[in-house]
Amino acid sequence: MPETASKASPASLAPDPGRWKALVFIALAQLMVVLDATIVNIALPSAQQDLGISDGNRQWVVTAYALAFGGLLLFGGRIADLWGRKRAFVIGLGGFAAASALGGAATTGAMMFGARALQGAFGALLAPAALSLLAVMFTDAKERAKAFGIYGAIAGGGGAVGLILGGFLTEYLDWRWTFFVNIPFAVVAAAGAWFVIREPQGSRNRNPLDIPGVLLSTLGLVALVYGFTRAESDGWGDSMTVGMFVAAAVLLVSFVVVEAKVKAPLLPLRVVTDRNRGGIYLSLGLAIISMFGLFLFLTYYLQIVKGYSPVKTGFAFLPMIAGMITGSTQIGTRLMTRVAPRLLMGPGFLVAAVGMLLLTQLEIDSSYAALLLPAMLLLGLGMGTAFMPAMSMATQGVRPQDAGVASAMVNTSQQVGGAIGTALLNTIAASATTSYVADHIASATSRSQQQLVALQAQVHGYTSAIWFAVGILVVSAVIALTLINAGKPGTTPVASGEGAEDEVPVPVVAH
Repeated sequence: MPETASKASPASLAPDPGRWKALVFIALAQLMVVLDATIVNIALPSAQQDLGISDGNRQWVVTAYALAFGGLLLFGGRIADLWGRKRAFVIGLGGFAAASALGGAATTGAMMFGARALQGAFGALLAPAALSLLAVMFTDAKERAKAFGIYGAIAGGGGAVGLILGGFLTEYLDWRWTFFVNIPFAVVAAAGAWFVIREPQGSRNRNPLDIPGVLLSTLGLVALVYGFTRAESDGWGDSMTVGMFVAAAVLLVSFVVVEAKVKAPLLPLRVVTDRNRGGIYLSLGLAIISMFGLFLFLTYYLQIVKGYSPVKTGFAFLPMIAGMITGSTQIGTRLMTRVAPRLLMGPGFLVAAVGMLLLTQLEIDSSYAALLLPAMLLLGLGMGTAFMPAMSMATQGVRPQDAGVASAMVNTSQQVGGAIGTALLNTIAASATTSYVADHIASATSRSQQQLVALQAQVHGYTSAIWFAVGILVVSAVIALTLINAGKPGTTPVASGEGAEDEVPVPVVAH
């Protein structure tokens, strides 16, 4: 059992002096994982051509990673709780670097798909270990706010940085460098973590693994993510798509039943039934649905409609990154210890919704400075402000032994939200585009007019989908404002989820 404040000596309760150095390496690892999510998308056309991957199979470069990462997150979080977060973090980094090297050296499509699946598997160990290390190392409210502000900015803005870096590497070097670039990130982060991170004692969960829970959660999440991925390519009415959703529902319901009965569950239900954490997982997942779709639409709009190069497209996203960093490290961090989290998350999502609302006015000749720039700034500011308290609150008040799985749930909500967003909003956009072409193509008599109609149809599809994204962000804000009821950190104890407010043990730093 962990030592509580009443049993520990004052010296043992002193904060870990290396915690800020540790944050540098944890943030570097998080940046690598988030970068990888978008950097490969930029390189995909070149990799497909070099490796002879068919159009039908190219989706597996993205899907293989998503399935392994999304499916194994809960298992990865539990392994981190069992082995220790530092060990899981370093192993995850080493494995991710090796898988990246394999992907960069790929000579066939199958080799690339295997490398991406391995990246996803080690990422599922690395991501929850990183977040849970922050949760157990930063316990002071003000320090926690600063640490999670930095982490939230990276989690929110890293994807856009990946677009810039991916454009540079693909355009000026070679697509293989979008994989090789992970290796120095991983080596530096792993070496730093090994020498600097000192995990608090008494925070491991040494109970035996819940094997039925591992199997049911992994298979259920894989079926769910694959269902949405297949819906995007084959349609919602496809028999395999429907079968995946049915299988996911059965497996995940069975998982909940098993977790309620076993002595040492993979995911203790107290982690998700607490109204604050449950509200965060739900609102964050919904917000990610809107953001993932938007990244895709804006990338296509800038490159196909406006004719931007990959590098110029990446730079066009810089205002959003600046907004996210400002919202997370300045607004969120400064206000986190002064106001309740819902008063940052709710307004943050609403500001992002206003930015998204501006983008519903997109047209072929829309001005970047007049429309896209203010929209991206508002999106970044809103999301950065909302993400920061969400990341912090998602692990606040959990027992140290549950920090890994609580962190994994944050990543799971983001991963599932990303899969839903890409599939759902793409489907809406494609349907609107098809309808627009059907209604307007007859009046286009020349080739140039037909090309103009095709571009107008694409933009109409994007704006139709963005309207849905606006609505989703408003729902996120409503959930955050009504469901999350915790006070500002340090004033209101957070319930454990079982109806009683548990004393949260103060971890003791191992020297």
